[in-house]
Amino acid sequence: MFRVSSRRCSSLAAHLRRSLSRSIHSSVRTNYIDISTRPEIELPYLTGQPTHETRPHYLPMPGYLTPGISAEEYYERRCVLAARLPPNSVAILVGNTVTFSSGSVFHDFQQDNDFYYMTGWLEPNSAAAIVKGATDDDVSLHMFVPAKDPSVQIWEGERSGLEGAMDFFNADVAEDISKVGVELQKLVESSEYVFWDDKSRSKVGNSSAFQSFFSLQSVTRTPKTIQDLVKSSGKTVRSLSSLISEQREVKSDSEIEVMHAAASISSRGINKAMATVGSDSPLYTEKALAQYLEYQFVHGGCDKQAYIPVVASGKNALTIHYTRNDDLLYRDETVFVDAGGKLGGYCADISRTWPNSPKGFSEAQRDIYEAVLAVNKKCIELCHSQLGYSLHDIHERSVKYIGEELRNLTGFDGLTDSNVARFLYPHYIGHHLGLDLHDIPGASRFKKLVPGNVITIEPGVYVPIDEKWPKWYRGIGVRVEDDIVVGSDSVEILNLTSGCVKEVKDIESLIQAGKVTTPGVYDELVVLDI
Repeated sequence: MFRVSSRRCSSLAAHLRRSLSRSIHSSVRTNYIDISTRPEIELPYLTGQPTHETRPHYLPMPGYLTPGISAEEYYERRCVLAARLPPNSVAILVGNTVTFSSGSVFHDFQQDNDFYYMTGWLEPNSAAAIVKGATDDDVSLHMFVPAKDPSVQIWEGERSGLEGAMDFFNADVAEDISKVGVELQKLVESSEYVFWDDKSRSKVGNSSAFQSFFSLQSVTRTPKTIQDLVKSSGKTVRSLSSLISEQREVKSDSEIEVMHAAASISSRGINKAMATVGSDSPLYTEKALAQYLEYQFVHGGCDKQAYIPVVASGKNALTIHYTRNDDLLYRDETVFVDAGGKLGGYCADISRTWPNSPKGFSEAQRDIYEAVLAVNKKCIELCHSQLGYSLHDIHERSVKYIGEELRNLTGFDGLTDSNVARFLYPHYIGHHLGLDLHDIPGASRFKKLVPGNVITIEPGVYVPIDEKWPKWYRGIGVRVEDDIVVGSDSVEILNLTSGCVKEVKDIESLIQAGKVTTPGVYDELVVLDI
């Protein structure tokens, strides 16, 4: 790997860790970051995404392509995939393009997660091919990326280019994306098996050499689209996403560390949001709370929020995916939040409910909340492989547990489990979590959980405003969600969001204090050192 200035930047990163005091580990504040700490880039070219050399505060350790994930791990992922391919195969990965909301106004770029998982490449309009020869050791990475172009870079910023694809991302061959049709056709023709999935409908973008490969290709005797190329090849074609999905189901130690960081940052952000209820500056609208959470996630070290949050006051929480967030936060109602940050591509996903009153929960609010919390904790205890449970098994238990908890409350006598699932708890207990919020969509809910799976546990109760239900509970919606790493036994279960308070006494104490008292928790994270 090309590392012209790694020695200087490694020492710089160490200097940054020592000198920048506005970090998650320090409560000492400075007024500025001195220009003397800016890295002197000694590379013959810059890159289009952060590297250790150009952004040592973001990637403090050399050899890491994205936060917490090294170039070596990305290489190993490709080797694991190649080992599952038959000899003489090519696996085709296609990245995403920039999409536009109106005219030249573009959306935040989101890379295709399978492409990202295998390469770490975050620039748009790119593709890759993992080529396996006769043996498991004969594996090469071909990348097709936009070349450096000063006329484009003056508007859009630096590109890593072909050199960056090879020197930083370990491509064995790098070609200009404008040649993807011709070069990919050669790889397909020389292979016996082709692994790929037609995601062309999701690749809607504006004109580029890359986009044209999904529509019209002007090169003579080259198939018009990648679909045409594969269909006309006469090769055996198999799904690639299914193989990568199975690989992504079990997280590596490094992935879990990144997810733990995202979850910890998000947990602290939500704790601070709870504390505002009893502070001198409470929030008065769902919209302001939504923006406060996003700010705290980024201020704490995440790249951005993982998804559009749910911020629901009172009866708004009865809508499971309430994302309007345009109402007032009424005093003495509960506030329900489903939110999380994203770091290095990995998502946190947390749900919490708290009283919008310095006095704490009302009796009815506490009843429903404690019922849901009890189910949350019981289901987390089931997240280990010795039980042989699937996600569906845990869901069925959660329905049973909610029924048991509610029947202990006045007015729910005779409640059946079927009515629980139909009216009071209409969603599933959880989902896989990772690069996608609902990670690995193809993963079966009936598959037994194994160590390294990361899932959410999120039971909820939403009491409709209907005469069928006790009037003192109507309009209360509660969900308590944590991010859980499945263990090999009960001791090895890891709750990534354990730092987000959820016990009644802890929530009420936090609100009464009006602030989080953990040292340094309100400081901005500057050096991301996972």
